[in-house]
Amino acid sequence: MAVCDAELLGQTLLGGRVPFKVNEEFYKGIPCSVGEAVEAMRRATICNLVGKRVVEAAIEGRLVHRKAIIYLGDVPHAQIVRL
Repeated sequence: MAVCDAELLGQTLLGGRVPFKVNEEFYKGIPCSVGEAVEAMRRATICNLVGKRVVEAAIEGRLVHRKAIIYLGDVPHAQIVRL
């Protein structure tokens, strides 16, 4: 699943090694609360997360470790893969 903070949708983030497009075709889906997103992350096998709120919620939900975060400028990005 792909989750981003709503205000990032359609933006290109600079500050990483390459520009990162928060592409609407990939990230736009069903709008939901952060809590609903965390519950969906718990059931997913692969998650791609972009944004301060969603990544912080994943950390607080013990789904992502702080050391696993990369930053695109000041915007955090994390991935979850369950085998």
